Amino acid sequence: MSGNVRLLDDTLARAKAEDRAALIAYLPAGFPTVDGGIEAAKAVFDGGADVVEIGLPHSDPVLDGPVIQTADDIALKGGVKIADVLRTVREAHAATGKPVLVMTYWNPVDRYGVERFTAELAEAGGAGCILPDLPVQEAGLWREHAEKHGLGTVFVVAPSSRDERLATITAAGSGFVYAASLMGVTGTRESVGASAEDLVRRTRATTELPVCVGLGVSNAVQAKEVAAFADGVIVGSAFVKLMLDAPDHAAGLTAVRELAAELAEGVRRVS
Repeated sequence: MSGNVRLLDDTLARAKAEDRAALIAYLPAGFPTVDGGIEAAKAVFDGGADVVEIGLPHSDPVLDGPVIQTADDIALKGGVKIADVLRTVREAHAATGKPVLVMTYWNPVDRYGVERFTAELAEAGGAGCILPDLPVQEAGLWREHAEKHGLGTVFVVAPSSRDERLATITAAGSGFVYAASLMGVTGTRESVGASAEDLVRRTRATTELPVCVGLGVSNAVQAKEVAAFADGVIVGSAFVKLMLDAPDHAAGLTAVRELAAELAEGVRRVS
């Protein structure tokens, strides 16, 4: 068994010791192909990402905006399977030694089998899972198997979460807390918003876990803004959009590597 949540913990602690926020990148598995998705994950690590989230493409990604929905659709039409997601985790982690998480809606995991999924994710070297639509009160079975296999369980909090609810969510999680910077779906935005800073402050009052902010960050200026108050900066749609817009796969890999490098500079608080 590989208990890689410790690697995630150590990575986030190292960023804190360096007086910076961690850079967490999101890319869907199977996009533009399975092999291409693995190369993209390696490219963002090469550029300076500390952690990569591999998305498990879903036919009804209710929390994702049009950019990630488009990429998921391409992956699903290409026939991506959970085995391909696990292969992506395995190869991205093996090539870099860095923590790789899966971000997934609950239904595919439930259908695959919780025990089987957690065992195979751990065997692939995965550090854990982000489960944006799994209510904490229904997460007992998942948490039991995740803990058995040394996997982190990252829950999502939102600006609408009341303080009491925040405490319940953060008590059940491990690895870090995913703070959604604003209400709505994923996507790049002009501004990350003041609500994110307030959410981080309220979340930190309930937990010692690092609090990482996602939804809306797309450039180094925004990364710097969020890094001033968060433990980690999560970027997804901006990477995916570069891959979608690139004239060819090689150009896409270069673009995401360069964006990761810019963002890695942005999350450093020391100006």
